[in-house]
Amino acid sequence: MRIIFNNLLAIYRKELQGYFASPLAYVIAGVFWLLSGLFYAFILKSVVDYASQIGANAQQTGLPPQPVDVPYLVLQSFLAVMGSLSQVILPMLAMGLYAEERKRGTLELLATSPITNWVVALGKWLGVMTFYVTLLLPVMVYEAIVFDSANPPASVWIFLAGHLGLVLLAGSILSLGLFISSLTDSSILAAMLTFGLILLLWIVDLLGKTIGGPVGDVLSHLSLLKHYTDLSQGAVDSGGLVLFASYIFLGLFLTAQSIDAFRFQRS
Repeated sequence: MRIIFNNLLAIYRKELQGYFASPLAYVIAGVFWLLSGLFYAFILKSVVDYASQIGANAQQTGLPPQPVDVPYLVLQSFLAVMGSLSQVILPMLAMGLYAEERKRGTLELLATSPITNWVVALGKWLGVMTFYVTLLLPVMVYEAIVFDSANPPASVWIFLAGHLGLVLLAGSILSLGLFISSLTDSSILAAMLTFGLILLLWIVDLLGKTIGGPVGDVLSHLSLLKHYTDLSQGAVDSGGLVLFASYIFLGLFLTAQSIDAFRFQRS
C-alpha cells in the first residue's frame, strides 16, 4: 500500500510541476482570471443598478420597495458564467494529459512500468484538478471580500455549495477528458473531442427539459449541468453527488482500460 501511495504521489508531483512549468498553463490562468474578473465586475454593477432602479421606482410611486437579495443574484449569475467559462478552459487543461505522452513516446514507459494504470490515471487527474482549484482560489477570495461587505450578508452555505459544484463539474469533465486524451497523440484533437463531449452534456440537459415525462426525468438526472445548477442554488442532493462521483469514476475506469489495451498491444 505504501508503494502504491508513493507511486501516486510521484505521478501527482510530476503532473503538477508540468503545469506550473508550462507557458500555456500561465496563459490559460491569465485568461481565466481576466475574464472571470471582468464578468464579475459587470455582473456586480448590473445587479446593483437593478436594485437601485427598483428603489427609485418605489420612491416615485410611493409604494414600499421590493426586497432584492443582491449577493444571491450576483452569486447565481456569476456561477452560471463561471460554469460556462470553465467548460471552455477545461478541454485545454485535459488535452495533453495523455496525448503528449503518446507523442513523446513516454506512454510506452508508463504502460510497461510496474505502476498500475489506476495509479497513473488518478495521479494525472489529481494533478490537473489541483491546478484548476488553484485557478479558482483567487476568484473565490475576491468574491468573499465583496460578499463580506454586503448587507444583508451573503449565505456562506450557498457560496460554498456553488463552488463545490464547480469543482465537481470540473472533476467530471476532466476525468472524461483524461480518457479522451488517452485515445490520441494529438492534443488539438483531444481538446476538440472533449469540447464535443461538453456540447453533448448541454444537449442532454436541453433534451431532458424539452421531452419531459419519465424519459426527460432520466435525461435530466444524468445531466451534470442540472446538478451543478442545483448546487449553485444551495440545494445539496445526495443523488447529484453520487452522479458526479460516478462520472469521475467512469472517466478514470475508461482511462485505465485504455492504457491497459495500449499495454496489451505493446506486449
